[in-house]
Amino acid sequence: MMLLQIHEPGETPLPHENEKGLAVGIDLGTTNSVVAFARDQKAEVVRDARGIALVPSVVAYVDGAEPLVGELARRELLDRPEIVVSSIKRLMGRGTDELAKLGGQLPYELGPPAEGGMARLNVGGRLRTPVEISADILRAVKERAELALGRNVDRAVVTVPAYFDDAARTATRDAARLAGLEVLRLVAEPTAAALAYGLDSQAEGLYAVYDLGGGTFDFSLLRLERGVFQVLATGGDAALGGDDFDHAVAAKFLAERGGATDRAHLKQALATARLAKECLTTQDPWDGMLDLGDVESAHRLSRADLEALIAPLVDRTIGIARATLEDAGVEPGQLGGVVLVGGSTRVPLVRARVAEFFGKPPLTGIDPDEVVAVGAALQAEALTAGSDTLLLDVLPLSLGLETMGGIVEKVVERNTPIPVSRAQEFTTYQDGQSAMAIHVVQGEREMVDQCRSLARFVLDGIPPMVAGAARIRVAFSVDADGLLTVTAKESSTGVESRVEVKPSYGLTEEEMAAMLRASIDNAQDDMERRLLTEARVEARRAINAVQSALAADSDLLNEAEAARIAETIEAVERAMSGVDRAAIQGAAEELEHRTKPFAEKRMDRGIRKALSGRAVSDLGV
Repeated sequence: MMLLQIHEPGETPLPHENEKGLAVGIDLGTTNSVVAFARDQKAEVVRDARGIALVPSVVAYVDGAEPLVGELARRELLDRPEIVVSSIKRLMGRGTDELAKLGGQLPYELGPPAEGGMARLNVGGRLRTPVEISADILRAVKERAELALGRNVDRAVVTVPAYFDDAARTATRDAARLAGLEVLRLVAEPTAAALAYGLDSQAEGLYAVYDLGGGTFDFSLLRLERGVFQVLATGGDAALGGDDFDHAVAAKFLAERGGATDRAHLKQALATARLAKECLTTQDPWDGMLDLGDVESAHRLSRADLEALIAPLVDRTIGIARATLEDAGVEPGQLGGVVLVGGSTRVPLVRARVAEFFGKPPLTGIDPDEVVAVGAALQAEALTAGSDTLLLDVLPLSLGLETMGGIVEKVVERNTPIPVSRAQEFTTYQDGQSAMAIHVVQGEREMVDQCRSLARFVLDGIPPMVAGAARIRVAFSVDADGLLTVTAKESSTGVESRVEVKPSYGLTEEEMAAMLRASIDNAQDDMERRLLTEARVEARRAINAVQSALAADSDLLNEAEAARIAETIEAVERAMSGVDRAAIQGAAEELEHRTKPFAEKRMDRGIRKALSGRAVSDLGV
């Protein structure tokens, strides 16, 4: 079986392997990174001279020298922790003011933010953004591949967590460019894992991907059928992973030691905690020393101790999996299998809880540390050589526009397969309106103030018309990487405006998950608020229409008629100030009833004016 990728017209990449370097797949991980390549639909992971595939996602900045990446950087952690950065993926696309939301104590010194508000770290006297640090990791991974393959590598499919928002995706793409890599596509990590397993076993049916890495958790439900890989639903938490296991163990060690701690002590404690966790996968108990420079302390950790510390975190992953399945209307027993991804799935408690929840042992045929890179490599080959398998990803959150009253009109629903283009027509609210402000939002709630603002732009040049006469077509286009373009076009003149959503470094992925939970928890209240707002908007529209008619033809009314209409308008205004939707609708209907004779008089005047000075024979009757 071969792979197929759909592209927009004129955008199909050509298989110029002789003109360009090799295309590889890269799993840029929180804890470790892996690179692989594929030939004839067979993927191979690139290993070093010792046969090791994992490149620790750790960077050390030594004075006056090139950055150290991987195992060399990790060795500096105990001696000079102040020059070492790890787990930088959790900061991708985030602003300085967000870092406190990540949970746990950050073992970094923050510097002044970069342009646009992106976080910047002070590492060994160097100010580096997460994009620059990730670029150093990608550069080292690229060099490993070139050394092993003996040829230039300048193109890659890079994987990202399914819950990475536009800001984090853009930051990942920027990091790759800084490393000298052309990004053929950003692929969600669970999707890449499913691709690897689907091709390997020719499996069909419903499958789940449980991806617990160092810094993020993703859960995806996929349908594999006749060569089509479609993500049906996703859930996740980008502040939940093996790093949190390490923080829990490190906090226990530091509490047992006693005394104050600083960033350097925290980094050393985390390194020891990670070692203890990994050892407990195959042995029980673990005995070791925590060396904080000033004093050494002995510690013992049993597997039962570890499981007690991390059980709440593992339970959170199962809760997310349960909610995602419920969202898709799927029972655990309907799944053909559960694929494990990420080094943290080696923890015995994780595997036991997954097997318990799904009622079957998880699939572990491909190394969970390598499966994402394998899938990315297969996709890289597909993009450069062509194939006959379709890979469909989905939007994690709905996209829409703000309409009058702060209501959200969803244009592209969450879990829609991408790439996708959707359009919807809108109109003006006021007479003579010559411009329209377009506010693009993301989220599941019914009101704008409950969703995330993505972009704003203005469509100018709308010809002056009565309210509701103009036709503005707003089109949303989401490419295969999940990046958004919005276009607004007025139909009669062809005037057009567009925006490519350039994300600010703002939304955290745990906030994205929270947005989904909030949309479910508040569904009834949200809908009641929306309906109330819609009633107010329609009532205001009716008042505006009547007042516009009065301004033009009030002479058609006597004083008593004009007074009754004015009283009715006041009654509508009073109802609109309250929260009784039925009262608002009733008052608006009464206004329509009271003004019907006035509307008939205006129509008669209009007809007489149109017929004035014309013979009956001119009318063709």
